[in-house]
Amino acid sequence: MAALQRAGSGGHRPGSGRAGAGEAGAVRGGAVAMEPRELRWETLAALRTSSKGRLSYCRRWLRDEDILEGCMSPLVLSSYSGWVLDRVIGQSAPEVTPSRSSTPKESIPLTNLSSTPEKIVSASHHGSSPLSSTEPSETKGNEDHSLLEMDQEVFPAVLPSKVTEVEGCIRMYEEMHSLKGKEGLRQRQEQQEQMVRAVYDLASEQLKRFDELKELKQHQEFQDLQEVMEKSSKEAQGQQEKLKEEHRHRAKVLNLKLREAEQQRQRQEELERLRKEEGQERLRRLYSIQEEVLQLNQQIDPNYRHKDLPRIDLSAYSNRGNQICGLVSGLIRTTSERGFPTQVDVANTERALQEMRGLIASMQQEIAAAVEEKRRRDEEEEKQKQKQLLEKQQMKAQAPAPAQQSGGKQQKEGLQVKAEESTMQWYQQLQDTAEQCVASFSGISNCKDNIEVKKIKADLQKAATIPVSQISRIAGSQLREIFDKINNLLSGKSVQSGGRTVSVTQHPQALEFVYYKLAEKFVNQGEEEVASHRDAAFPIAVVASGIWEIHPRVGDLFLAHLHKKCPYSVPFYPALKEGTSMEEYQRMLGYQVKDSKMEEQDHFLKRMSGMIRLYAAIIQLRWPYGNKQGAHPHGLNYGWRWLAQMLNMEPLADVTATLLFDFLEVCGNALMKQYQVQFWKMMLLIREDYFPRIEAITSSGQMGSLMRFKQFLEECLQQKEIPLPKGALQSSFWRS
Repeated sequence: MAALQRAGSGGHRPGSGRAGAGEAGAVRGGAVAMEPRELRWETLAALRTSSKGRLSYCRRWLRDEDILEGCMSPLVLSSYSGWVLDRVIGQSAPEVTPSRSSTPKESIPLTNLSSTPEKIVSASHHGSSPLSSTEPSETKGNEDHSLLEMDQEVFPAVLPSKVTEVEGCIRMYEEMHSLKGKEGLRQRQEQQEQMVRAVYDLASEQLKRFDELKELKQHQEFQDLQEVMEKSSKEAQGQQEKLKEEHRHRAKVLNLKLREAEQQRQRQEELERLRKEEGQERLRRLYSIQEEVLQLNQQIDPNYRHKDLPRIDLSAYSNRGNQICGLVSGLIRTTSERGFPTQVDVANTERALQEMRGLIASMQQEIAAAVEEKRRRDEEEEKQKQKQLLEKQQMKAQAPAPAQQSGGKQQKEGLQVKAEESTMQWYQQLQDTAEQCVASFSGISNCKDNIEVKKIKADLQKAATIPVSQISRIAGSQLREIFDKINNLLSGKSVQSGGRTVSVTQHPQALEFVYYKLAEKFVNQGEEEVASHRDAAFPIAVVASGIWEIHPRVGDLFLAHLHKKCPYSVPFYPALKEGTSMEEYQRMLGYQVKDSKMEEQDHFLKRMSGMIRLYAAIIQLRWPYGNKQGAHPHGLNYGWRWLAQMLNMEPLADVTATLLFDFLEVCGNALMKQYQVQFWKMMLLIREDYFPRIEAITSSGQMGSLMRFKQFLEECLQQKEIPLPKGALQSSFWRS
């Protein structure tokens, strides 16, 4: 049946088609003598005993895909069935002869043969039979030859009704097999679905149980956590209540302490306010006393010459007045540094004021007494003249009596308060030179709109001041580079400054501007750098001296700046003129005043010391690479003159001792070598005559500088030698 099924379902192998044709011939031969129903079973038996029927088939050989394909594919006849029937019908008429069959029952009706094959052929043509059209002619010839051989044999003719019935049985079997396959597949799918559904239900139930168990555990954990939180909350509330109670207690204690502290602070503020008010009142009192003392001191003119009293000398009153003014100024400076003045300070200044008033009264009394004495003498002289006139008239012949020689007793003059007239003229010339220099470069300094000029001004100022700032205790070769850079700038050459090329030829007023700024920078270095590092005076001084020698205008501007910032370098003690405020007068004395507050005395002395040290170093040094044939532009003779003029002027407390010590420490060795015996006479004069004057006006709080100066004098006079100053430039410095 399996072979029959393969043959009926249209196998695609040509061999199977030939086998089916042979078997169909065998059936056709036997069907002539058999009845239709018997012929069916005999045909099946013949097929079963054929070589195709003896083949064994197993359903398990087919894969599931083949089963499904066989069940779902439509039932069609074999592609070779139409071709076989065409050949059989075409040969059936000539093959049936009377010699082979004598009975009419064995003969086949032509009508049935003619109608049935047409149906079969049409059914075969509806199927896909590519063999009739696509095979080559050679194959078709071979097949025709084999069919002719088969026709030569005797095959019983197959009736069309039998063929149709066999084909129907095959189709019914295939349909039943397909239905059974579909039913089995459906049952298997239902079984699988039931198994999946059961597994899904089981998994769902297990998941529900797991969720319930998890929820139960979470609920228990939440309950435990809530209980713990409630317990800790109760404990925290209890502890918080306890802390609140402690806080309230501490707050009460702190409030009491704060109240007491506030009351104490208020009491202290009140006391401090009262103390400040009293201190400010005392300070105002001191200032008023100082102003009155200075005004009274102006009434004492040491150069006063009465027209009727040509020989009266008021220098002693002037000296004492200056000492009183210095004492009052020292007290005010000391109290300003300490804070507010005390009642003792006010009492001391009041005593000084009373002394000044008494001094003025004594001076006026002396002048009045001198006037009275002069009047009395004039009356006596008039009487004597009249008497002599009478005697002359009586004794015409007598010779006149010899004139009495009267020698006036010279009174020792006191020290000067003002500088000499020639010194003041020199000072004023230098200040006029500085003012003219400032006016000459007003186009650069006052330019605000021209950006190019402002850039030139900034570059020139940097080129002039930065090299001076770089001067320090460096090697001589580096110092020479700085000197050359400054000299080139003043000589009109281009120099590099801040990555830019700078030259005084960029502007007509540039050279005067550089002169002024360079001189100002040298003085500032003495005021700042030398004041902090005393050794720096010598390298700065040697560069300044060399520039001064080549460019004398820089030296004049340097002296103008130095005299303005340090009038004691002239030496010159500015006097308080009528209409001049106290702040302006303090600036004239060299003090720095900011926000109506004068700088501390120590800072003031430090600045003055730095500038005097720089000046003392300049007058003794020369640039080693310059022309040494000419004289120093401002040499030791100026230092000797300064020292002599200082000793001819009344000393100032704390200032004179400091400046003399700094000047002699830096320049004393050079002056000793230059003036020798005269210098030692000057030193003895300082110790024997001038030092007691300084000591007389120095208060107890100003003894530091005086003791330092005294020790220096004693050591120098004892050793008969002035040591070289510390930091002096040796020959090894220039070889480095």
